[in-house]
Amino acid sequence: MIEHGLFSLNGDPDPTETQDWREAIESVIRTGGPERAAFVLGHALEHASRLGVHLRSGRTPYRNTIPPRRQPPYPGDLQLESRITGLIRWNALAMVVRANQQHPELGGHIATYASIAELFETGFNHFFRAGREGDLVFFQPHAAPGIYARAFLEGRLTEENLEHFRRETSGKGLSSYCHTFLMPHFWQFPNASMGLGPINAIYQARFMRYLQNRGLIDAADRRVWAFIGDGEMDEPESLGGLSIAAREELDNLVFVINCNLQRLDGPVRGNGSIVQELEGLFNGYGWNVIKLLWGSDWDPIFARDKNDVLLRRFEETVDGQMQTYAATDAQFNREHFFNKYPELAELIDDLSDENVENLQRGGHDPVKIFAAYDAAIKTRGRPTVILAQTKKGFGMGRWGQGKMTAHQRKKLEYEALVEFRDRFDLPLSETDLRGLRFYRPADDSPEMQYLHSRREQLGGYLPARDSSAPIVTVPQLETLDALINGSGEREFSTTMAFVQLLRQFLRDPEVRDRLVPIVADEARTFGMEALFRQIGIYSPFGQLYDPEDKDQLSYYKEAREGQILEEGITEAGALSSWIAAATSYAVHGKAMLPYYIFYSMFGFQRVGDLIWAAADSRSRGFLIGATAGRTTLSGEGLQHQDGSSHLIASTIPTCKAYDPGFAHELAVIVRDGMRRMLEAQEDVFYYVTVMNENYVHPALPPQSEQGILRGMYLLRGAERAKAQLLASGTILRQALLAADQLQCDGIPVNVWSVTSWTELRWDGIRKSEEGREQPWITASLASTRGPIFAASDYVSALPDLVRSWIPAGKKFVTLGTDGFGMSDTRAALRDHFGVSANAIAQRVRSEFIHSSVI
Repeated sequence: MIEHGLFSLNGDPDPTETQDWREAIESVIRTGGPERAAFVLGHALEHASRLGVHLRSGRTPYRNTIPPRRQPPYPGDLQLESRITGLIRWNALAMVVRANQQHPELGGHIATYASIAELFETGFNHFFRAGREGDLVFFQPHAAPGIYARAFLEGRLTEENLEHFRRETSGKGLSSYCHTFLMPHFWQFPNASMGLGPINAIYQARFMRYLQNRGLIDAADRRVWAFIGDGEMDEPESLGGLSIAAREELDNLVFVINCNLQRLDGPVRGNGSIVQELEGLFNGYGWNVIKLLWGSDWDPIFARDKNDVLLRRFEETVDGQMQTYAATDAQFNREHFFNKYPELAELIDDLSDENVENLQRGGHDPVKIFAAYDAAIKTRGRPTVILAQTKKGFGMGRWGQGKMTAHQRKKLEYEALVEFRDRFDLPLSETDLRGLRFYRPADDSPEMQYLHSRREQLGGYLPARDSSAPIVTVPQLETLDALINGSGEREFSTTMAFVQLLRQFLRDPEVRDRLVPIVADEARTFGMEALFRQIGIYSPFGQLYDPEDKDQLSYYKEAREGQILEEGITEAGALSSWIAAATSYAVHGKAMLPYYIFYSMFGFQRVGDLIWAAADSRSRGFLIGATAGRTTLSGEGLQHQDGSSHLIASTIPTCKAYDPGFAHELAVIVRDGMRRMLEAQEDVFYYVTVMNENYVHPALPPQSEQGILRGMYLLRGAERAKAQLLASGTILRQALLAADQLQCDGIPVNVWSVTSWTELRWDGIRKSEEGREQPWITASLASTRGPIFAASDYVSALPDLVRSWIPAGKKFVTLGTDGFGMSDTRAALRDHFGVSANAIAQRVRSEFIHSSVI
């Protein structure tokens, strides 16, 4: 096999032959256009492959993808736009520096926005459409000061807001990054934790197509833009959804990767090239790749370079050296970059040091940016990534531009401010500089008129979030009689009860189209395969094959209008899909209700950061933790058995976490959750655990609904009860069996079903702060006798959450499955962890023996 790199100018044994091939390609382009040339080259490469010649990667030369002759005319006023961008740069810088002069602990970032300003502004001026039919934009989080600075010019934020950057407790401040929960009318999406923006952008674009293909919205011209740092692409979440974007041909998606070549500490690929690496990566996944590397001033140099010596020099220059060139002056660049080859030095003989200094990278040139964005939105059948090369800290001079410390720079000396003002020709006096005065031109100035007119033509201002959506009426509880009336002699699991519940809702004309079942390749595990035929599995292309099980009743049915999102083995992808559906009420004005069902151990533990982002997004939906608990998934062992998800869920304020033990509890909880999210439109989401253990389910006890929803109710009372057993989930049945044993021993006990330890905790916190009434758990247990024993299938720290609100003077003992999971039968595991009926009964007996009550 013969292997060659795609591009190499060194050691060409036959330059004349190479030139002949180049001229042949140029001739094809002249006569047939770029599409014809691509077709011919594709066939040539295919033929070469059959002959044993294989290219090493999908990398192209280190130059712009779009040549000058293919650039569209620039439609804007470059001079006015430059002045506006300069003012935004200044206000962003002043905001961060002022905050840190007053309170050095606040932090903040200047250099990221300095590198990305023109990439944002070209979008704001010409591409980003606002409104319900507009675009979705994921902004690079460290560049948030620039977005605030633009909103200040637009009049959407006040000087007082900017003065309270990163000081939010007063209610006037601005959040550090893009936090929807903290600024619910401003930021469309939370985009702070690295890597979550890219994957969420992909699944938002995909969900947009899902809604469109199901006929629920018209989104033909809407796009998702995601601005990402090159260092952020190290995160696995940044890469995890690239294949689905290409596979589903999401041409409504544009990634703009800000390649300033620098992470927080140093170069992204000091000994390599992040641009070339990312190009090969995205090409491999099937994306349309646009390299935006060099500004317009480089065009004449490239045109004069007949021997491609400039490209050779770029190819051999690693990112660490590129960063050095960004941080140094023209004389250094001339000596160390251009003078390496006499032919290269000759190319810039006619350029002054000032000209060399002004050779900009492509991400700072609006003309080049416009051409890249225009090509991106005209691409069909593939998502697009724009690799935009910039300088970190652009315009910060020797104080920050290209410096290893640029990301951490939060303060600038007066001399640096003067240089910044002069560099961007800002109308600022010495007093303005020393006082770091925010600057907004007069309303009738050309800059302000232009800024507002551009946004008016694009539908309004961004970012902005509209949470209004039509109310959806949910079914009454009485319609769920099959679950609330008990199972008789029939045994089934709460997982099966959930599937039955879901099927019931899918028959309701008001809500059925709003439900979005989501699974990560586990539908058959959870008994959901009957839904395949009923509502279909979503595929943008329909079903292009005859499924192997087509003769079965529940065959694997894919359809363009399918309702189930079958995500494959990707918890991160499935959760991102869930977030897209759970925020549809704000993103699309269409309230959808996703149900993502998963192994509970692979939920909060595995993608906890995404669940926290879901809360920040003000998501509304259900997360169903199936095969939950440490002893119900008996044979799977340590990494599959969940003993902690409810404890983690308790840390998220908008998460309503429930661990129901019976079908009637599940029905009450899910139906009320639907009411709160679809009718009352509360910004909450639910985490509900269900188990795979089969047993008989009793009917809904009279007047128990309030207790079920508030976290606990008396399931079985005993005359003259001497102790209280509190239990949740599958361990509730063990508590009932323990109560039977204790009754025979002369120790009657009450059994309380705790449907939510966390709701009891939040209620306790609220009521204690208000001081007007007792918390629910306190009031429920106030008149009871004896010690209290609390048990669950989770670590003992879970029931311990409510200890503070146990009535004074009552002993409180918690039982749980502490430690690592292991494989064995359910009975053996429960004995091992001390949560079996025998273990609970013995713990109660022991307490009474030691206290000499009996």
